[in-house]
Amino acid sequence: MAESGGGAKRRKKTLQRVQSDAHSEGEPEEDRASGEAELRCHKLQESLLSSASGYSNYRGVLNWCVIMLVLGNARLFLENIIKYGILVDPIQVVSLFLKDPYSWPSLCLVLASNIFILGSLHLERRLASGCFPERVGMFLYAVILTSILCIPVLVVFAVLSITPVGSVFALTVYTLLFLKLYSYKDVNRWCRERRLVQVRTLSRTQSAPLMRKVNGDVGKQEVTYPGNLTYKDIYYFVLAPTLCYELNFPRSPRIRKRFLLRRLFEMLFIMQLLVGLIQQWMVPAIQNSMKPFRDMDYSRIIERLLKMAVPNHLIWLIFFYWFFHSSMNFVAELMRFGDREFYRDWWNSETVTYFWQNWNIPVHKWCIRHFYKPMMRRGVPRWAAQAAVFFASAFFHEYLVSVPLKMFRLWAFMGMMSQLPLAWFVSRFLRGNYGNAAVWISLMIGQPIAVLMYVHDYYILNHGIRS
Repeated sequence: MAESGGGAKRRKKTLQRVQSDAHSEGEPEEDRASGEAELRCHKLQESLLSSASGYSNYRGVLNWCVIMLVLGNARLFLENIIKYGILVDPIQVVSLFLKDPYSWPSLCLVLASNIFILGSLHLERRLASGCFPERVGMFLYAVILTSILCIPVLVVFAVLSITPVGSVFALTVYTLLFLKLYSYKDVNRWCRERRLVQVRTLSRTQSAPLMRKVNGDVGKQEVTYPGNLTYKDIYYFVLAPTLCYELNFPRSPRIRKRFLLRRLFEMLFIMQLLVGLIQQWMVPAIQNSMKPFRDMDYSRIIERLLKMAVPNHLIWLIFFYWFFHSSMNFVAELMRFGDREFYRDWWNSETVTYFWQNWNIPVHKWCIRHFYKPMMRRGVPRWAAQAAVFFASAFFHEYLVSVPLKMFRLWAFMGMMSQLPLAWFVSRFLRGNYGNAAVWISLMIGQPIAVLMYVHDYYILNHGIRS
């Protein structure tokens, strides 16, 4: 009985297997594939965080970083409020400009800059009419440009009532005027050289692109040399958000009132925000850094430096948006200035050179057009021309810091010149994200070091004896 029972079971299993095979032979390929897929749950693949996976969507991680950054800075801000109270005082800032007699020297200095503007215009008219030879014109331009840089320095050191804030404002105006009139001189000289070649048919220079309306029609009558030598033309250039002169600037068709009001609101709001952050966050941090500097406590100095890095960098980023986006777009819209490329994607910089080429486009264009390319045409090696550009930039950085503080320390100059070896190191050894991280670190750490150096020296120079 047991044997017969076992044979019956074997026959039953055989019959089921045959039926299953017959059923599978008539089963569609899709069903068979799905059945096989149910039996498998693994495949050849890399982890998402591995570089070989090709995964690049880290939006959630970015949001997490932003939230952590907000929470961390919120804690620091709350700690600052608890420790120091409310330090924001807009009236204190306004008094730096309006309190008698502090504002008058810098204001008079700015108004006096019209002498150099009108002098350049009338000099160009004499050169255009042939009253002055080119050598005399170049000599007089050298006198004008040298005076633009030297006279404000003499006023700052001679007039005791002028404040560092007023000095910085006046010297910035004169520095911009120096760069603009240098470009004005070069472009008009190029026009005269072309006029000598083409006496009757005055052709347009490369620096004067054809301005067209949106529909492609010519927007207005083109200005040709010497028809550009007018008061309206030179003052438009002086006030326009550019450092490079052209006979015919690209013009927008109209003033967009909503765009103008948005930029104006941003300017006013962000200015108050900057003042509040400086008074509430930066000033206490700088004041607390003086004792570690006096005691030469290096661990505390590094701690203060790192503590200043975050507010200083945040203020710099906000200032960049306020100046290069809000303010310059406001002026451009008001003057219908068409070229709005004031900056490029410097935040993606993978080299130091790329950062300096893209964060301040007006200055970069001026350096390339009036400094770098002329040197290259004279046969100067490329590396020497690049070093000369950094040297000129370092000079103006030091000029705008040391003169208002009335002390000569060269910290800003050395900081700019140190960008040369840093640029070589980053381009040679760091690539991609590592290079971008190196650029960000240099921005976050380099500026607080310079700030602490100047504040420390200024404090010792003016308050060291009494303390």
